[in-house]
Amino acid sequence: MESGMPLSGGQRALIRESWRRVSGSPVQHGLVLFTRLFDLDPDLLPLFQYNCKQFASPQECLSAPEFVDHIRKVMLVIDAAVSHLENLSCLEEYLCNLGKKHQAVGVKVESFSTVGESLLYMLEKCLGAAFSPEVQEAWSKLYSAVVKAMQRGWETLPQGE
Repeated sequence: MESGMPLSGGQRALIRESWRRVSGSPVQHGLVLFTRLFDLDPDLLPLFQYNCKQFASPQECLSAPEFVDHIRKVMLVIDAAVSHLENLSCLEEYLCNLGKKHQAVGVKVESFSTVGESLLYMLEKCLGAAFSPEVQEAWSKLYSAVVKAMQRGWETLPQGE
């Protein structure tokens, strides 16, 4: 998976250490991420429907058991990326398919920049003073590589499908 500039050994260490501090409470930290996401872009809320049920508010969505399952899945994807920092290309097909699934439910590629902002916000809130500019840069590079792989899922589908 080409990611522009590969992560340095130091950046991989920063990502691993910061993720170790966050990954023990995936749902709790995922709630911070998604609360921020809905604050930044409330128009994303209608994309989350379970059994054809529309949520009336972000709070209703964030407390739904089906959405908590979604949070767990998102945190597992992040965990997989962190676990494969030396060889992100092994996740290429999985991430490409994940991109296709997101496109199929109406997610726009542009929304991933807001998700990235929300991820950095969550890391900053959870890490406090340990969220240095170097940690932010390392995570930004990793997230960019993951999104590029997911975007290839969009590009493999004909427009309009």
